[in-house]
Amino acid sequence: MTQHESRMVRHPLVFRRLQVREVIDLTPHMRRIIVAGPELEGFHSSAPDDHIKVFFPNPAGEYITPTPGPDGPVFPEGKTPSPARDYTPRHYDPVAGTLAIDFVIHGDGPASNWAEQARAGDAFAFGGPRGSFVAADDFEHYVLIGDETALPAISRWLEEMPAGKKATALIEIPEEADRQELSTRADASITWLPRNGGDAASSQLLEEALAGLAPQGDTFWWIACESARARRMRISLAEQRNVPKDWIRATGYWKATP
Repeated sequence: MTQHESRMVRHPLVFRRLQVREVIDLTPHMRRIIVAGPELEGFHSSAPDDHIKVFFPNPAGEYITPTPGPDGPVFPEGKTPSPARDYTPRHYDPVAGTLAIDFVIHGDGPASNWAEQARAGDAFAFGGPRGSFVAADDFEHYVLIGDETALPAISRWLEEMPAGKKATALIEIPEEADRQELSTRADASITWLPRNGGDAASSQLLEEALAGLAPQGDTFWWIACESARARRMRISLAEQRNVPKDWIRATGYWKATP
């Protein structure tokens, strides 16, 4: 087997209709929505940074979701498709038949607005995940870098790491009150970087913290935040530190508007 061999795992695309079972405010800017229903049976998520496509009511208040077609998802004709956003499956409990998704509350937008108003019994619709990136488990160190949108995935990374693994997490959050208690069996160092009113798109907190990192041994670098920032950090690692490109996974979880 090749050393440090990460892989993609594909899943059949399934769309599900569920109901909100519980709403939990985790921090001032993070709300957990727990959903359940018979259609959740068979759900599977193989990796901490998996994403599902969550659908929200269209302007008419309807959930207009697609069905799988030979050339991709197909929406019904004559209806306005529901807006959709990508979210991390934070925790799936097959015994309880529940799925938890953590939403960042950030102001206007279909996802944030829906999450702020969500109540038990509300409808919930999503599709996926379509695939999972399974990182190689033989790195000596794992560095996880992200803003609050990446916190659900980072939390899951740390929870699922076995004892003895070395991990470093750099987590940018809106304010001090947005810290969360994170559980892990790994040998992990967690640094919280509150912006305290700073702009999330132009912040340099993650970049400055990254510049001061020098982990020992072969290291896997996972980055998720605003798209341009994630790209710049990936380029910095690859071109300035000569980190092999397949040892880096950098993803734009959102894009700043001009």
